[in-house]
Amino acid sequence: MSTQASNTRSESTADHAAQLDVLGDDCARTILIATSEGPKTAKELTKRTDSSSATVYRRINNLLESDLIAECVRFDDDGSHTTAYEATVDVLRVRIDADGIDVAVSDGDE
Repeated sequence: MSTQASNTRSESTADHAAQLDVLGDDCARTILIATSEGPKTAKELTKRTDSSSATVYRRINNLLESDLIAECVRFDDDGSHTTAYEATVDVLRVRIDADGIDVAVSDGDE
């Protein structure tokens, strides 16, 4: 089965403190890692995290709001399609200095 993904989210409104907060959760980190391998559905992520579907959907929403993942449509060879989620970042750097904490994210192409 081959799939194609179409990203439906384009603008970044990330709050870096919120990104760090989201990454403090083990389930959210597992989802981010899984979606960095390619688009995954909520059902696939639920199996991967060993959490309830309600917990996974909450973590997905947190990751979406933090711009760490994006919602996309996954098209299968048979023409069916489903909502999936894909990581939007490959690199997250945190700098701590006298001015505070600075977070830099990139998709790895920078």
